[in-house]
Amino acid sequence: MRGGQTVDRLREQVRKFADARDWAQFHTPKNLTMALAVEAAELMEHFQWLTPQQSAALPAREKQAVAQEIADVLIYLVRLSDVLGVDMLAAAFGKLSVNARKYPVARARGSAVKYSRRGRRGHRL
Repeated sequence: MRGGQTVDRLREQVRKFADARDWAQFHTPKNLTMALAVEAAELMEHFQWLTPQQSAALPAREKQAVAQEIADVLIYLVRLSDVLGVDMLAAAFGKLSVNARKYPVARARGSAVKYSRRGRRGHRL
């Protein structure tokens, strides 16, 4: 991360921001997950109706708007993890380990088939 920017530093900044505004009372897990979903939907809206090629080659102005939505999603996710006392990085690394077992390279490479659907009729093994 650049210039001392870390998840811990972001968590502290988000916490201070919320505390200064007395928003902790509103930052329940329910409210934060709902806000996170809304922000994720706003992010998706930028890609709605685009072709895969268009979505990969956004104009600079649109890319900046997308960056703002990504920031909103990240901020709510960091706040939710803080409120719940979840170590986001530990959870993410743990989930990567789980996914590595669910999707071994030899069976998953180049396939979009979900692990629970592998081996069923019509799906690759």
